Amino acid sequence: MEDQLLTLIVLRKALSDRFNVMTSRSGEEAIDLCKLDPPDLILLDINLEGINGIETCLKLKNTYETHDIPVIFITSLESEEGACWEAGAVDFIKKPTNPETLFRRVRAHLMIKAQHDLLNQKVFIDDLTQIYNRRYFDTHFIKIEQSALRENADCALLLIDIDYFKQYNDTYGHVQGDAVLNLVAQTITKSLQRPADFVSRFGGEEFVVVLPHTGNKGANCVADKIKNNVMQLGILHKHSEHEFVTISIGGATLQTRDNSKNTLQLADERMYQSKFQRRNQVSF
Repeated sequence: MEDQLLTLIVLRKALSDRFNVMTSRSGEEAIDLCKLDPPDLILLDINLEGINGIETCLKLKNTYETHDIPVIFITSLESEEGACWEAGAVDFIKKPTNPETLFRRVRAHLMIKAQHDLLNQKVFIDDLTQIYNRRYFDTHFIKIEQSALRENADCALLLIDIDYFKQYNDTYGHVQGDAVLNLVAQTITKSLQRPADFVSRFGGEEFVVVLPHTGNKGANCVADKIKNNVMQLGILHKHSEHEFVTISIGGATLQTRDNSKNTLQLADERMYQSKFQRRNQVSF
């Protein structure tokens, strides 16, 4: 992300043969691009249109969707090197830049990030369903809420439970029960459209969906979509009044909670409302 068109062209030429490259000339545009489609690495100059590179880096590091993306500063302002490190940079390259040096530094940081992502996958992935686990949710949801509070934005949480799952296991066996858990997990994942949205296995037959920058109306739409998609799997369940495997969903948002209950507690209460209302329901 550079302020000078010529430098942008040079950087793109040096990297585009080996990497997929997006470019931006303003800090604000860069942040929006990174939220929409998070890259693996960010190259950032200090001199940008709009907010400068250091401010841009600070905003990226304080935003949930982008805070883990490594940032390399490429600038001629050597006096600002300390400020770049303080803003959260992983590297500092002085202009004019040697293209081969640039390529090797970028490749090295991408390899480090790939190793970091692989380690996170082992720590944060549920063995059975291959979606995020409870540890990932506990680690990341608090950061999402804090980010939403800083930005004066909303975020939503959906707590999902498979209806009559114990009876399903007792009737069809645990092997088939595990297959249902997998199918439901993948169906929820496919129902989510944005990169920042995620689902975690919360425990047993429960799942939790996190929807950053989402209010009640949007969360209701997502919840209805997930509920309908699971119903449409058509998994027979003779102990259900709906004849098929269904789910009950409770939802809450940061803006609808009160001081006595956090978002998770409120979503849990709403989920049990859905269960008391004949199941296969969404409650907010």
